[in-house]
Amino acid sequence: MGYEFSLMSADIDEKGIRKEKPEELVMALAEAKADSIVSKLQTMNNQDKDERPTILIAADTVVVYEGVVREKPANEKEAREFIKGYSGGHAATVGSVIVTNLKTGFRKGEWDRVEIYFHKIPDEIIEKLIEEGAVLHVAGGLIIEHPLIMPYVKEVVGTTDSVMGLPKALTEKLIKEAL
Repeated sequence: MGYEFSLMSADIDEKGIRKEKPEELVMALAEAKADSIVSKLQTMNNQDKDERPTILIAADTVVVYEGVVREKPANEKEAREFIKGYSGGHAATVGSVIVTNLKTGFRKGEWDRVEIYFHKIPDEIIEKLIEEGAVLHVAGGLIIEHPLIMPYVKEVVGTTDSVMGLPKALTEKLIKEAL
């Protein structure tokens, strides 16, 4: 998106945060991540204050399949079940973005939902995805931009970047509001 940035991880227990609705869950998770990083920044001993970021962006994404929230698969068996479920069907991603201006304290967040429809995904493709392992590290084991899965994506209603974890247009809008 043309910005220079630094990455920081938030030390939060994501499983300890539960909400009934996926929209509320991703907002609560992003809020907890933002709070964790703000706290970490306040306790860091930075000699050069200009190096500190002025805008903090925190985000989270979950997959919703048949009304149930799916986070990262616990193991290969669960990842396989997740992907087989998508085959010939559909899933959705619900993602959040929270932007905080660290100088003014302004904070605003919103969520985004994308529907993804799939053709039948052959078992050998699912096995290759599992063997490769990347699907074990993403919400719902869902990576629609992966070269093995792309041919089986029938339709995306929304933006692919949102499915990947950071909706660019929403993020840009929130950054502009925060500045």
